[in-house]
Amino acid sequence: MAHHEIVIAGFGGQGLLFIGKVLAYAGLVEKRQLPSYGPEMRGGTANCNVILSDDPVGSPIVQHPNVLIVMNTPSLDKYEDAVVPGGKIFVDSTLISRKVRRDDVDVYYVPATQMAKDMELKNLANMILLGTVIRETKCIKDETVEDALKHVIPARKMNLMDVNLKAIQAGKDYQP
Repeated sequence: MAHHEIVIAGFGGQGLLFIGKVLAYAGLVEKRQLPSYGPEMRGGTANCNVILSDDPVGSPIVQHPNVLIVMNTPSLDKYEDAVVPGGKIFVDSTLISRKVRRDDVDVYYVPATQMAKDMELKNLANMILLGTVIRETKCIKDETVEDALKHVIPARKMNLMDVNLKAIQAGKDYQP
């Protein structure tokens, strides 16, 4: 598998750190990962860095991601220029109206928040984006996702397993 340096950013409360936990646990199952979490606060700016690599990782800090997942305009403004040429940027186009200015990256505009609303998957726009990220980057194996969810969804919320899987599948199936 390839080396993925991922930044996930948006507002606190959007489930950004949950995406990071899913990716990090999947990486652990696949014997490849090193996460680092940024400061978070519900309603404030939040970010999460996850490195998935087959090789040893010297630092958990992602300065030049090859994958950027953004769920608000301030995060796109902050991280867009940091993405390496040839990298991939995933944008929740429901919440971010502007387009990525660069032409040396692949951009995926996913109306994840609107899709979650339309599918009655409240608060699962993050998982819809994750589905698209998994499809386009192959950063983790499809078969690892459910196992990762079983470990990161709290026992008291295990009833949400199916809707999380449904949201991820919606992201995988999304075609603009």
